[in-house]
Amino acid sequence: MKDKIIGIDLGGTSAKMAIISLTGEVLEKWSVSTNILEEGTHIVPNLIESLKERIELYKMKETDFLGIGMGSPGKVDADAKTVIGAYNLNWSTLQEIGKAFGEKFDIPFFIENDANIAALGEQWRGAGEGALDCITVTLGTGVGGGVVVNGQLVRGVNGAAGEIGHLTIDTEGHFDCTCGKKGCLETVASATGIMHLARKFAQEYVGDSEVKAQLDDGADVNSKDIFDAAKEGDYFALQVVDHFAHYLGLACSHLANTLNPSKIVLAGGVALAGDFLLNKVNEQFMGYCFPQIRNNETLVLAKLGNDAGIMGAAQLVKLQSVEG
Repeated sequence: MKDKIIGIDLGGTSAKMAIISLTGEVLEKWSVSTNILEEGTHIVPNLIESLKERIELYKMKETDFLGIGMGSPGKVDADAKTVIGAYNLNWSTLQEIGKAFGEKFDIPFFIENDANIAALGEQWRGAGEGALDCITVTLGTGVGGGVVVNGQLVRGVNGAAGEIGHLTIDTEGHFDCTCGKKGCLETVASATGIMHLARKFAQEYVGDSEVKAQLDDGADVNSKDIFDAAKEGDYFALQVVDHFAHYLGLACSHLANTLNPSKIVLAGGVALAGDFLLNKVNEQFMGYCFPQIRNNETLVLAKLGNDAGIMGAAQLVKLQSVEG
């Protein structure tokens, strides 16, 4: 009976792997170091070897599994099951991931971009609470995103849907983005973005502020330090966080006004600022939202943490199996 799914969340340091039930219970979980040497040629063989060892260890059979789902950085072609441009994996050339798994397993294999996978995980078993229409905004070094409509991932014509971090939000274009544009959301509402804002406002701010003084002294200040100072009432830090929340709330209102999702999930390291950040973003969000779709519970914090990828990979298998 095919009552289990294999979920793989591939990252630059390690790959999280799990055997998951059809209802989302994690039965077994482990990780494998990501060996990016020699253009990342060891990565997929290591995943396959580890998976074969675990199936044998747990005395399982390939016929027990509905499928293998995997989330990967880089540009993913879900149909061809290939990846290219995952530079943190040292994959600059086309990687035929599906072919490699197909040669070693008689189990259906599916792959998707890691941001989309995380969105599926939160939609299915996380803060999305199974809502059919759910958007996840991942706030890390940059801003990623994934859009689920009517229970299905939205990929777009060439797979570029969900690039929430590249919505133009700062129309004055204060900061350059890695994509080549100016004023993208991730230049003002990510871990990098909040430091952009902090350094900009530090040039103008003349009041007392410990964290501003640290910035001026060239100390190693990060986004967590800014949020922590704001929570303690540091006026300079509060100004920075308020501008951050303005940009993020505005972007989320555009998502809500366009797609009217049940939930917009804030995920990633920056979202660990918790309710302090959520409340500030929600205040801005409510002000910009079309009145008929305002909902105090639209914006929510992610719940799955590091398990979002493996859970989303499992959900990908379920969705693709139903479609097939």
